[in-house]
Amino acid sequence: MKEISIGEFARRSRLSLKALRLYDERGVLVPSRVDQASGYRYYDPDQLDQARLVVMLRQLQLPLAAIKGLLACDPADAATRVAEHWRDAEAAHDARRELADYLVNRLTGKRSVVYEVGMREIPERSLLCLKRNVEQQEMWAFGKEFIAILRERPLPKIAKIEGREGAAFCIWWGLVNDDSDGPIEWCAPVPAAQAEALASRYPELSLRTEPAHQEAFVALPDSGDEAVHWNLAMESLWAWAQEQEQEHKDEPVTLEPEDLGLRITYLASALGTEEPYRDMALPFAV
Repeated sequence: MKEISIGEFARRSRLSLKALRLYDERGVLVPSRVDQASGYRYYDPDQLDQARLVVMLRQLQLPLAAIKGLLACDPADAATRVAEHWRDAEAAHDARRELADYLVNRLTGKRSVVYEVGMREIPERSLLCLKRNVEQQEMWAFGKEFIAILRERPLPKIAKIEGREGAAFCIWWGLVNDDSDGPIEWCAPVPAAQAEALASRYPELSLRTEPAHQEAFVALPDSGDEAVHWNLAMESLWAWAQEQEQEHKDEPVTLEPEDLGLRITYLASALGTEEPYRDMALPFAV
């Protein structure tokens, strides 16, 4: 079968030369042959179907890395992946709709608590911590770094605290987004009696004590647009806090939310159960 030049392939596939070169570099749509002397790309006519598939997948906003993996699958597996992506996309759209509704209400003076807010008591805890200023694109790598430390040198079973009191959590001491970096602190609670001995095993972590306090919290959904859910959860907690402030305005406040930091708790034992795996919490004491 006669090869097609990149120019002809671009015309017939309706893809630009720039896109074809990018897809080649990323291993998504690789030419059947590249002329060694000129570097000119040639394609097999059968690749036109694959090119049109790439175009449609990009319209579904699949990243190129996902498309590369999908094209390597058999048709049934590929179909499953597309269906899963679309379910996630719909969930993300629903989450953004929630955010839009909330913003409309807020801008028209109808502020409300979007997510149900619960309460819990947290005792005084010894914490092994790792704190750093990070950019938005560095957040997950920072979290993985902290988890890797504890996986390489696991805490002894006797040093583990059960339930959410003993779950690892991440404190957001400042806003981290496209426009701003901020201090993030990962923490692992450990028994006070063993804290000093355990700290010596983790020289890269700092040991500190967090005072007993109450937390207002909301469960975070597992699907949809994570950033939207976090924003709505944060707004729900602050709206709730303002209501509480009005109700208790004549009572002394011993701890402000800013003193201990907005945090997300990760309960690994809840994975695969009906119990929420993650929640966002606002510490306070009245």
